[in-house]
Amino acid sequence: MPDPLNEHGTAGPDDKTTVLPETAVALVEMERLQQALAASEERAKNHWDQYLRVLADVENVRKRAAKDLESTRQFAVEKFAQDLVGVMDSLELGIANAGKSDAAALIEGKQATQRLLAKAFEKAQIEEINPAEGAPFNPEMHEAMLAQPSDTPPNSVLAVVQKGYQLNGRLLRPARVVVSAPKA
Repeated sequence: MPDPLNEHGTAGPDDKTTVLPETAVALVEMERLQQALAASEERAKNHWDQYLRVLADVENVRKRAAKDLESTRQFAVEKFAQDLVGVMDSLELGIANAGKSDAAALIEGKQATQRLLAKAFEKAQIEEINPAEGAPFNPEMHEAMLAQPSDTPPNSVLAVVQKGYQLNGRLLRPARVVVSAPKA
């Protein structure tokens, strides 16, 4: 079989390759599809890289939030504790001077300590629950210690045995009260 290429490696003038129109269209379409596939693969690679970066960022945010939450838990009462240090100092000073002071000075020292503690409670948003006499009994805020027959309407507070406290609207301890009961 004769070699269709001449000595220069090219087809001679007598060799003519015929390209059918439908083959040319298919070749052009195949080339276009290969380019589109390559572009799509490049976009997919970029999107995967972006996904991995976002995933790493989310993980870093999660770790940072967990660390911040743990730090907040550990130091949440720091300001309150700092206020209580002053109360402790006042109590220690009162105990140290108990034998050297008269009763009036000791009472005054206790009142000063109580004011320091009340200020610390206020800063920490700890509110006192101290119902007035005759107030209706509230089982969400009060604990009935005793029901005593009385002329006042039933389930009214007659006396407060121990004050209650709440922190930001959440009950820490109910007020312990004596409530009225109908006379027999």
